[in-house]
Amino acid sequence: MTYCIGIMLDKGVIFASDSRTNAGVDDFAKFCKMTVFERTGERVIVLLSSGNLAGTQSVISLLSQRCAEGDAATNVLGAKTMFDVCRLVSDAMRETEQRDAEYLEQSKVPFNASFIVGGQIAGEPVRLFRIYAEGNFIEAGPDTLFLQTGETKYGKPILDRALTHETSLADATKCVLVSFDSTIRSNLSVGMPIDLICYEKDSLTVQWRRRFDEGDPYFTAVSEAWGEGTKQVFSRLPVLRW
Repeated sequence: MTYCIGIMLDKGVIFASDSRTNAGVDDFAKFCKMTVFERTGERVIVLLSSGNLAGTQSVISLLSQRCAEGDAATNVLGAKTMFDVCRLVSDAMRETEQRDAEYLEQSKVPFNASFIVGGQIAGEPVRLFRIYAEGNFIEAGPDTLFLQTGETKYGKPILDRALTHETSLADATKCVLVSFDSTIRSNLSVGMPIDLICYEKDSLTVQWRRRFDEGDPYFTAVSEAWGEGTKQVFSRLPVLRW
């Protein structure tokens, strides 16, 4: 399992992903699930991956290889729009599935890879998409503030209550970390490190990127402050009169 989120705000977009993978209760590992394709001044594209690790890594490797080959028609660094980027990611997913599906079926392991894709290409606004395992995708719009994949339910309530399109990037970043803290506390399959990118609209460069490892002082401070604040608010709730 995993937890990935993309949040689209008036001022930019925030991406975050955990790093835990597991193939059973005794086989946990750490792998970065965030991939960045960047040409400073031209485009910033971020992919967050969820699902079968072999499948997602194969898709990302295929995309990276095509960027190195330089064919503008088949690589995300040459795509004209973010919509075209999503089509290229979908094509890579379907190609990987077609190649591996027969062998996965023999072990009764379905192809399971999905992505959150977002960023900005010069001449376009910031855009955010969620690509499903089948290769089809949806785009965040005015009524869709954020997109999630993986273990989403524990971290969603704070996002629903605290975020608006007008929320600052700084406040939204704190909200994301609280969302991850809540998820990690409630689900063993999501864990540190947390990779975070805060992209400012029209900057066309990754200015703020951070990895939060176990014991990170800032993450610990946010976690403890949120926990203590929750207890204080709970104690002030009105008592039910039976």
